[in-house]
Amino acid sequence: MRIEFLRPIDGLRLAEEYRALLRPGESEAGVNGTVHRLPRFFYEIGSWEEAHEIRLAPHFTLAELMLVDCREARLLLSQFPHYVPCAILLLARFLEDFRREVDAPVFISANGGYRSPAHEIGGAKSIHAWGTAANIYRIGDTFLSDKKSIEKYRTIAASLSPAVFLRPKNIGRSQRRLVRLFLFGHSDVKKHRPATTSTSI
Repeated sequence: MRIEFLRPIDGLRLAEEYRALLRPGESEAGVNGTVHRLPRFFYEIGSWEEAHEIRLAPHFTLAELMLVDCREARLLLSQFPHYVPCAILLLARFLEDFRREVDAPVFISANGGYRSPAHEIGGAKSIHAWGTAANIYRIGDTFLSDKKSIEKYRTIAASLSPAVFLRPKNIGRSQRRLVRLFLFGHSDVKKHRPATTSTSI
């Protein structure tokens, strides 16, 4: 299915129970106190089958960028339609450019793409709530488990656009690592860019 079939929806026209969770256009203070607005416009997705069929880019389906677990709000997890911010197209196109440069498949973790403002991880303060961030745990056969591989791919991603940065993140008891890739979505991210482009783990 082509992206031309995606239907943009004004979040302010959604049913009240969806508006309460997605908070379209509402103001949210970031971790440093800067206020920004949550996404207002979304694509409506009718089923998981549809999400798997929609290719946002040649090597990325919509399903890969909206896979979440039980920490998502029950309504947004267990029934359709689902709603994802329109900015997810920009993320997919950047990931496609990144995949071309590394010449290998790029693997996104569960909860690593879009998460709603109601999700227990980060909530509305997370840039994932814009659909402009991806958590990458593997590139080709390389798991991003050491400083050297993270720095290698950080440099490649940063060379593609000044509007992107990566930072490593430890996950789980094993301190397994992944790389969080961000497209600038609001001023909080811009303000934190110098600190988060570091390769320190």
